[in-house]
Amino acid sequence: MPSKKSRTPSLKSSRKRAKPAPSTPSIKSNSLPFAPTVPARPFLDPHLLTPQAAPKEIPRASSALAAIQRAYAKPAQQSPSNVLGNPTESLQTFTLHDLAQYTKEASYSTIASKDVHLFYVGRDDVHDILKYILSRVTISLYLNMFGFDDSELNNLLMQKALNPAVTMLITLDKSQASGVHEKALLAADEKYNLAAYNTHFVIGQSATHQISHTKGFVADGRVAGEGSTNWSTSGEGTFVVNGKPGGPGYKAQNNTQAIITDPDTIIRFQTELIGEHMIAQSQQKPAAAPKQLPLPKNPPN
Repeated sequence: MPSKKSRTPSLKSSRKRAKPAPSTPSIKSNSLPFAPTVPARPFLDPHLLTPQAAPKEIPRASSALAAIQRAYAKPAQQSPSNVLGNPTESLQTFTLHDLAQYTKEASYSTIASKDVHLFYVGRDDVHDILKYILSRVTISLYLNMFGFDDSELNNLLMQKALNPAVTMLITLDKSQASGVHEKALLAADEKYNLAAYNTHFVIGQSATHQISHTKGFVADGRVAGEGSTNWSTSGEGTFVVNGKPGGPGYKAQNNTQAIITDPDTIIRFQTELIGEHMIAQSQQKPAAAPKQLPLPKNPPN
């Protein structure tokens, strides 16, 4: 009869060695096409925000990282309308006349309003109009955009999002935000903690769970933009020939972009953008409530 030892394999010999977990690609400190240029805001309560001394290494699929790098790539040559990085430029002296250069006529009518002007995609250079305004933001930007896919504007906005001197509220529509922009914001948030840079973003719907179809912004409390224009190559009718539409690969949707400087409209629209942001924020799943500790069986006297 075989011995008990020979019939029963030892625990050590029967247990298979565990295979090492496959390595997960991570976003290194210089992998994202954007980074803060100034330190985050100091916070007294360490529990409010995670430390910002060292950017976190966050796992990401290589395909997602590649998509972020493409969609948020810094332009090889910054266009004249984009003054990002120039501290002398702002919206404090902005007037609608500043944008006349981007119309087909390069001027306005003598009876044009000084409070609002409507621009037309495919006729006017809406792409440069948006860059002109957004690159000059120095105080605040309240933004709700249904759809956007413009790498130069994306890079510009992310630089503003990582500037603690600029307060940003970004609201994205749930049905349109499951792609690269959501990934970019989440990657930036995980790596740099956007709240430490005074930027807050949310992805949601309207109050009745319909699409959030607003396509507008208020910049520095002085300039508002609203219209049917999505921020994309065809949505803006991006000019591929300087000074006029057209050229190889040119596409333009039928869209309008209003730029507004009327103070009453601006404050009302900014209030609406904040309200839409708060509604979307309320739709997020609440954090798990901490479990209450059980009462001691023998309470102290």
